[in-house]
Amino acid sequence: MRYFDRLQPLALLALRIALGVVMIAHGYPKVFGGTQKVIHMISSLGLPGWMAYLVAGAEFFGGICVLIGLFTRFAALTIFIDMSVAIWKVHLKNGLLGPGGYDFPLALAAIAFALIFLGGGPIALDHIRGGTGRGWSAKPKKS
Repeated sequence: MRYFDRLQPLALLALRIALGVVMIAHGYPKVFGGTQKVIHMISSLGLPGWMAYLVAGAEFFGGICVLIGLFTRFAALTIFIDMSVAIWKVHLKNGLLGPGGYDFPLALAAIAFALIFLGGGPIALDHIRGGTGRGWSAKPKKS
């Protein structure tokens, strides 16, 4: 089992790549050309239209940050919130499986949730810039 422990950084990288690529792909059209459609859709759900900018930013820019491992925990938190609201307001009524079901957003939310608590790992820009990559505490200062 120790062999698998040494592969944990690769597992975190795989989670980051999967979540980042999917979120960038979903956020790109919202940021570059589809904002008015998103505003209309968000408004039709009974939410303020300005939240479309938060959705687009969380998906596209959050996806980029998760992918490269920069501000991973914060970016994963924004994605988790985005997916939770999407499940609640859009997908829940369609059930778990089938067209418009919440199975896919639930899987994305679960990956984001894990990254909130595990961080980006050692193969991330967070680690290079001095973040710990694990735990909630900051790197201790040397006296």
